[in-house]
Amino acid sequence: MTLSEELTWRGFVNQMTYPDIKALDEGQISFYWGVDPSADSMTIGNLAAAMMVRHFINAGHKAFLLVGGATGMIGDPDGKKDERNLKTLDEIAKNKAGISEQYKTVFAGQPFEIVDNYDWFKDMNYLEFLRLVGKHVPMSQMLGREFVQSRLSEGGAGISYAEFSYSLIQGYDFVHLYKNHGVTLQLCGADQWGNSIAGVDLIRRIEGGEAHVYSTPLIYNKATGRKFGKSEDGAVWLDPTKTSVYKFYQFWLNADDEGVVDYAKVYTLLNQEEIAVMADQVATNPGAREAQKTLAHEVTKIVHGEERTSQVEKVTEVLFGGASVADLSGAELKMLAGEIPTVALGVNIVDALVDGGVAKGSSDAKRLIKSGGVSVNGVKLSEPVAVSEVSLIKKGKNSFILAK
Repeated sequence: MTLSEELTWRGFVNQMTYPDIKALDEGQISFYWGVDPSADSMTIGNLAAAMMVRHFINAGHKAFLLVGGATGMIGDPDGKKDERNLKTLDEIAKNKAGISEQYKTVFAGQPFEIVDNYDWFKDMNYLEFLRLVGKHVPMSQMLGREFVQSRLSEGGAGISYAEFSYSLIQGYDFVHLYKNHGVTLQLCGADQWGNSIAGVDLIRRIEGGEAHVYSTPLIYNKATGRKFGKSEDGAVWLDPTKTSVYKFYQFWLNADDEGVVDYAKVYTLLNQEEIAVMADQVATNPGAREAQKTLAHEVTKIVHGEERTSQVEKVTEVLFGGASVADLSGAELKMLAGEIPTVALGVNIVDALVDGGVAKGSSDAKRLIKSGGVSVNGVKLSEPVAVSEVSLIKKGKNSFILAK
């Protein structure tokens, strides 16, 4: 399958400056894709574009992955109703390091080069920037941007000169990479189209050269129609300290039936035959959620690796599949303990239910036990007992306490 066919089948086709997508199949292209260091981690929104980048690399194109040390000092205003708060230099350094490490994880085993736009902006002075870049940018073009119009309209929050100039900085990134690395294509998310086009125009005006932009569509939840990538806790991050491996896995496991196959096309490297099996599973036995299990396994493996994926699958099987907590390793117990309330061994089950927050008090706990609503390691209790071994205490279907 050619790259253009792969992108079309997976749903990675949105806006592009190429007259024909088949141009991507004709010889090696040097391209870049970047993430602004507004945080020290990417989200699964960034991951969608990153997976598209992987297909470009697999097709033999040369990848430059950018961390925006310079653009991060201003912050992308596009889509923002109010002025951003500036990050400190220490925050930006920390964020750049976090994103760089995630590049190395998501693109493990792939050829790529990491570049930082701070390297080519740090020694450029203001007059040089105005002569080199500003002189070539029509004000009508900048004022015509939708987010600028929104900010300057009646009731808008206004816009600073710094944020107004953001697209010039990003545009010059493209010029620099074009001149120094032969980069002729920028990949971006749909929301970055305007900033990316600025670079194409600058290359034409400054260098007299031709460059292109290719964007991937934003992903939407098929069931709700809302932008995909949010959980009850907010954004779904790739960093396990922001979104635990367990919560990350559960997010994919809870994917809607309407969208699970399309999500797999975007977020995994499964081929057409493997995804056809998922589609059949959804059509014939959606209750088994086999397609969701496959999706959760594949995405978690890409982001967190085989070992942690195996651990989270075992923990999930203990909570929801009837597996024994006694079979968990120390690392798996630690993962489980990070997700549910924990009590010490030797505690009476009544106190465990209260301390674990699943009973309002002793009387409520005793009532739950008497009514058969509490089990320990899968065995329903009829009277209070002391918990003397590693145990999973369960109230109802979804309330758990770990005794360890």
